[in-house]
Amino acid sequence: MTAQTQSWQATAKAKLDSINESIPHSWRLQSVPGNEEQRDVTGEYIQRFNLSEEEIEITEALAPTIVENTSTGHWTAEAVTKAFCHRASLAHQLTSCLHEIFFDAAIEEAKNLDAYFSKNRRPIGPLHGLPVSLKDQFHVKGVETSMGYVGWLGTFQGKKGTGKERVFESELVKELRDLGAVLYCKTSVPHSLMTGETINNIIGYTWNPKNRNLSSGGSSGGEGALIGFRGSPVGFGTDIGGSIRIPAAFNGLYGLRPSRGRLPYEGMANSMDGQNSVLSVVGPLAPSVSTLQLMVKSLLSREPWLHDPLVHDMPWRDDRAVVSQTQELSFAVLRHDGAVSTHPPVKRALQTVVERLEEQGHKVIEWKPPSHERGLGLLLAAWTYDNGADIRSALELSGEPMVPQIEPIYGAKHNHDPPKDATFIAANNVAMREYQKEYMEYWNSTAESTGTGKPVDIVILPVTPFAAARPYKYPYYGYSSIVNALDYTACTLPVTTVDKNIDVMDDSFEPVSDLDKEVMATCKLRSTQPVRFWGVDILMQMTLKSMMVRMWACN
Repeated sequence: MTAQTQSWQATAKAKLDSINESIPHSWRLQSVPGNEEQRDVTGEYIQRFNLSEEEIEITEALAPTIVENTSTGHWTAEAVTKAFCHRASLAHQLTSCLHEIFFDAAIEEAKNLDAYFSKNRRPIGPLHGLPVSLKDQFHVKGVETSMGYVGWLGTFQGKKGTGKERVFESELVKELRDLGAVLYCKTSVPHSLMTGETINNIIGYTWNPKNRNLSSGGSSGGEGALIGFRGSPVGFGTDIGGSIRIPAAFNGLYGLRPSRGRLPYEGMANSMDGQNSVLSVVGPLAPSVSTLQLMVKSLLSREPWLHDPLVHDMPWRDDRAVVSQTQELSFAVLRHDGAVSTHPPVKRALQTVVERLEEQGHKVIEWKPPSHERGLGLLLAAWTYDNGADIRSALELSGEPMVPQIEPIYGAKHNHDPPKDATFIAANNVAMREYQKEYMEYWNSTAESTGTGKPVDIVILPVTPFAAARPYKYPYYGYSSIVNALDYTACTLPVTTVDKNIDVMDDSFEPVSDLDKEVMATCKLRSTQPVRFWGVDILMQMTLKSMMVRMWACN
């Protein structure tokens, strides 16, 4: 090995050791079971590891219940924070989901909130005492932001001596603090952020807590694993191709991908910063719709457009936020995007949603939009304007290798490819605008088919072709990424779980392409094949044209 190779390995190991040593001794597991020995580490299994009855009650409560208790003095912010710190430490030891642990600072902040409540007999804000986890793109005082890069450790986004190291905070972080939230950890991401699996050379692979043979998703995979484990009541991720919705889907959570300009991204670390054709957006992941509503409504009360020039001046509007379940709505369903088929459990879940909606009296039509392949091609062009130069330069800081998931579009074979010029970028932007216009007019045209006299309210489609990805077997992102190409609002919706007695392979399946054949080959559901997916949650995504976040649940 070269000295440089030894250096990145030593640096990565030192960081991993530091993360693990940040866990209090009394919360450390004496031994960690192998993935095959204990696949599902959620629910009753985790409750055996010295979690008190109070800690279980607190960590399994939803965020609105938590703030109701902390805002009335029934629970102290300190007790709530300690409970989630404890459970988060267990989550990390079993799934490798944390990059930064700052429990001591969080507990001190919680004590300050309790002192404020004791003195004033009122909460400091609508999120008083609520623990909130953050994807490791957010800058938080006192801790690093590595974004999975070994070369970013000890720096500010790869640069030394900026004066911002460990003192700068992202805008959303400041607003969460002002609202009374308690920040206590930052979660794992894949270096580059450009893959639906979470893996890097610091913490390794982040596993799905429901089935540790499977991925937790990405790039907000640490958030997905932690919240799915109930080590956090709510967290924030980012999404440029599905990075909120994929981890939410793989971990049975609601994940909101707002349109650009809805929530503040100012002051966050990112890959390919300055690529503005398709912007990454911030959004919450949580176990309930009510939690998403609490977080978005609270953040908008801070008027983030005053501090982030890209956020639209659009306050929360209660009359637009909630749709009555008695209101007649129209839906469209996309069963196949023309490129890749869905696995049997995903197909079943989609049909379940359709049947439930029709039972409630809603109209459901088939969605036959303009070619998704064309939209995805424009999106990929935007992702590769620099042909991977930004990502490779971040890896070169330490000499660490690139994870194989991103090699095909950002790897060494592109070293000598010149970046796209202004003419190419402008032409791609025009083509994308024209594609979005064509898609919009198709959506408008559905008014002739809905029976309501209005276009379709919501389009329902899979998030991914499978319930969760097997490691290193995630070749297609079309179902999630098309939403980014269109810049629509989308939210994941838990539906059911994989059932070995129902979800069997269809012998009549005929692939439409080699890619379709490859994706279906990852589905091993026959009794004679290894059990991989059984018991995993299956989710759909609900997509809206509007920037508004409408909280509508299908019971």
